[in-house]
Amino acid sequence: VQLQASGGGLVQPGGSLRLSCVASGSTSSIYGMGWYRQAPGKQRDLVAIITSSATTNYADSVKGRFTISRDNTKNTVLLQMNSLKPEDTAVYYCNAISPYFTSWGQGTQVTVSS
Repeated sequence: VQLQASGGGLVQPGGSLRLSCVASGSTSSIYGMGWYRQAPGKQRDLVAIITSSATTNYADSVKGRFTISRDNTKNTVLLQMNSLKPEDTAVYYCNAISPYFTSWGQGTQVTVSS
């Protein structure tokens, strides 16, 4: 499975961005898709995940500000990020999980700065 992420960029504090990730290849076995992020010098951490039945889980730091959604017909997962803070600055990675593999996208930079 290949994952193509897009939508990162530079935004001011309080602003919004939407990240998109499209999965291609053998996608039928994917049951979970999500977003992780990695800031410079830090480990890669979970941001949000969503299962094929639309169950979601969020990091405490983004609850109430970020929303993850999924279009199973298009093998796409979206991350709507509102009320962005400087501490949200990181490279964001898309992730797909199946019983047979875990795949990662190439990462997209999100920078929150005035």
